[in-house]
Amino acid sequence: MADMERDTYADPEVLVSTEWVAEHLNDPKVKVLEVDEDVLLYEQGHVPGAQKLDWHTELQRQDVRDFIGEREFAELMERKGISNDDTVVLYGDKSNWWAAYAFWFLKYNGHADARLMNGGRQKWVEEGRELETEARPVERGSYRVPYRDASIRAFAHDVMKHLLEVNAGRGALVDVRSPEEFSGEKLHMPEYPQEGALRGGHIPGAANIPWARAVNPDGTFKSASELAELYRDAGVLPEHDVVAYCRIAERSSHSWFVLKYLLGYPRVRNYDGSWTEWGNMVGVPVKQGAEP
Repeated sequence: MADMERDTYADPEVLVSTEWVAEHLNDPKVKVLEVDEDVLLYEQGHVPGAQKLDWHTELQRQDVRDFIGEREFAELMERKGISNDDTVVLYGDKSNWWAAYAFWFLKYNGHADARLMNGGRQKWVEEGRELETEARPVERGSYRVPYRDASIRAFAHDVMKHLLEVNAGRGALVDVRSPEEFSGEKLHMPEYPQEGALRGGHIPGAANIPWARAVNPDGTFKSASELAELYRDAGVLPEHDVVAYCRIAERSSHSWFVLKYLLGYPRVRNYDGSWTEWGNMVGVPVKQGAEP
């Protein structure tokens, strides 16, 4: 993406090009993490020096449906060779679905300098850039979680309260799933049988803005003007308190990144319970069909 276009983003520093990453591979203060949906891709070839981060086994507790705690997160970062003052660059497959999810979680844990590689794994590979198959040993980092930023995460009870803001015109809900998921036509995604729900449809009042509309064919983000138009046309405005959701929060992390960092919306939360929680809960409202 041209520098002129990048300069129009609200916070252009959080998005780095493949060229930038290639130029900083030997910078000791830049740490690169690959976060894929397909966890086997890393071993097939990755950015030289990048460490693998498994979103499912390393970011989530196995005994409770929740993220790892602050102490466990600090330990994880230290094992990856990351310290508090490092620049962490994340990238992955699916146009950075899970890289954006990990970015969101780093920000939730107060990491100061996290960035996404624009275009993700797809762009790096398509450009024929160097790959290596072995994980390099790293020197252990020094890490502590300075704070947890509760302002960027929404729980189910927060969404219930948020519906009042949506109805009053002060808030917006963004469902970033496909139109078929939004309408309830597609109750289950065959490729994700473990992530189903008893009810299809969407949260009443949600605007359907599929995450993929924010990216170009090469996986890079569209220009700021295109992104602004996308959300403005759907009635999601900067003055709104915004909550985004999808199925399990990976796609909505991507849209959260667009809204908060590329467009500069001041109040954006990611509902990580998303539809696998909402569509299975007793007593919550569900709407079907294409209309919000």
